[in-house]
Amino acid sequence: MSAPTGKNPSFVLQSVKSVAFEDRPVPSIQNPNDVLIKIEVTGICGSDVHYWQHGSIGSFILKAPMVLGHESSGTIVAVGPSVTSLSIGDRVALEPGIPCRHCAFCKAGTYNLCVDMKFAATPPYDGSLAKYYVLPSDFCVKLPSNVSFEEGALVEPLSVGVHVCKLADVRPGESVVVFGAGPVGLLCAAVARAFGATKVVVVDIVQARLDFAKGYAATGVFNGMFSRDPKENAKKIKEEFGLGFGADKAIDASGAPACIQAAIHTLRHGGTFVQAGMGPAEIMFPIVEVAAKEVTVKGSFRYATGDYKLAVELIAAGKVEVQSLVTGRWAFKDAEKAFEETLGGKGIKVLIKGPE
Repeated sequence: MSAPTGKNPSFVLQSVKSVAFEDRPVPSIQNPNDVLIKIEVTGICGSDVHYWQHGSIGSFILKAPMVLGHESSGTIVAVGPSVTSLSIGDRVALEPGIPCRHCAFCKAGTYNLCVDMKFAATPPYDGSLAKYYVLPSDFCVKLPSNVSFEEGALVEPLSVGVHVCKLADVRPGESVVVFGAGPVGLLCAAVARAFGATKVVVVDIVQARLDFAKGYAATGVFNGMFSRDPKENAKKIKEEFGLGFGADKAIDASGAPACIQAAIHTLRHGGTFVQAGMGPAEIMFPIVEVAAKEVTVKGSFRYATGDYKLAVELIAAGKVEVQSLVTGRWAFKDAEKAFEETLGGKGIKVLIKGPE
């Protein structure tokens, strides 16, 4: 695969398992409220890898070449005539979805539920793994001077953790059990701590990830290989970490049926469960347990009003540390190698530097 050479080099998924650099036109500002951004750093998300390997996620099916990437930070290089909140040279984190702004969901602030959302690197919309990208100014969050471009790229997954913990209504002094120690699970744990939870237990079956979680944000870790029975794992978690009748909140960031089942059994009466991870379309669900304990069950999808801004503030204030999640850094010309590293499950978060 040849190196990029054009004015707007872009990393493009041409078909399943086939990627290439393409020289595309520099995008132009069409809306007076838009800005043109030079991309500095982009993180690789599991969805990027899934599209690369399978060409679809649910009803979103790759039918034409698509630029990958949606976890980006960059520098403003041009602004539309109506933009007042940003200036050329500002450093920003990019919120990579543009909702319709007119439907009931958008008007309620839950624009993540907009059925006409144009989300980066989700067919048929191009992503941000390119030199330049256009976005509405109000979907760019300015980075304080003490927040790096790498941290800015991690605002996207952190915003997922913020949204999950908001939905869970994590409060000071509460106990939270997080299933899954991938990037989202780790960030959910970190946000739960930032929100004041005093016990944050992270569950996984990969000991290396649990070891990292213990040094990162977890107050305790549990290897789910203890038992194949979700009830037994839940019982052991409650006993080992002194959760009494159960945890106040449980978050699944794995998508694994056994983890979802164990999470429900781990909760106390009146507890709250939030599903953050994507898994099988249908699973066996402990519905009697949910009803008998009056558990609140919520789904979580991306992020909504205020989540990106709060994520940036948490980083800037030192409430959430994200730099240690970065385990791989690649030049733009080596983007395919970066994807291969992520596919191989090496490390936690892999970043690609924007084209020069």
